[in-house]
Amino acid sequence: MRTLKALCVICLLLGPVITGIAQQSMDIYLAIGQSNMAGRAEIPAKLTGEMPGVFLFTGDDMTPWLPAKNPLNLYSSIRKEESMQRLSPAYSFARSMAKKADTKLGLVVNARGGSAIAEWMPGTPFYRDLIQKAQEASTFGVIKGVIWHQGESDLGKLDTYLGSLETLIAHIRADLGLPELPFVAGEIAEDQAGRETFNQLIRRLPDLVSHTAVASSKGTKTFDEVHFDTKSQLKLGKRYAKQMIKLSR
Repeated sequence: MRTLKALCVICLLLGPVITGIAQQSMDIYLAIGQSNMAGRAEIPAKLTGEMPGVFLFTGDDMTPWLPAKNPLNLYSSIRKEESMQRLSPAYSFARSMAKKADTKLGLVVNARGGSAIAEWMPGTPFYRDLIQKAQEASTFGVIKGVIWHQGESDLGKLDTYLGSLETLIAHIRADLGLPELPFVAGEIAEDQAGRETFNQLIRRLPDLVSHTAVASSKGTKTFDEVHFDTKSQLKLGKRYAKQMIKLSR
């Protein structure tokens, strides 16, 4: 009985939020990849509040959307423990995109630290979760684009990586029925030897696949040789937004 009463209170409190979203078509973006997209950078106190006009998809039937705030990978179906989820480039990406949007902005963040691109290929659990979440979220709006940050786990597979990424993009577009869905891939951190070769590979993506772009990691830094620090995550997110806006024109 207490549980039922508690649920009723939650419904009363969140009802206006859910209804408001359902009545207005959102611009929805998918944020996927491995640990840098999940976010490992420190979240400063000034970045802990809700983002105006931005909502985060929870996947919950009762409350499918909540006002977005850090950490944004909290509702990922494939994430590692909650304590590892920190600042993602999706944060400054969403803030930048929201300034340009004419409607509410929705984020579907589903990232997993340490994941290789093979784990994201069509038919895998990660891919099925991504498509399911995207389809569920799309009942509240229109999917406008994908931001992808992954590659640290595939530095030894440069000969096959780009082909795998092309396949992934093609299947996402086909399964969502959006053949020209904008897709922005991010470069990995540049401050370690050997990674420039991977970034050079990623930069070829727009020449091979239409409606794609690359967010540069130039001038960024890591705090542990792999993960972007706070300032760099904010910088990278803005670059994702800049490229997404270009693709959306």
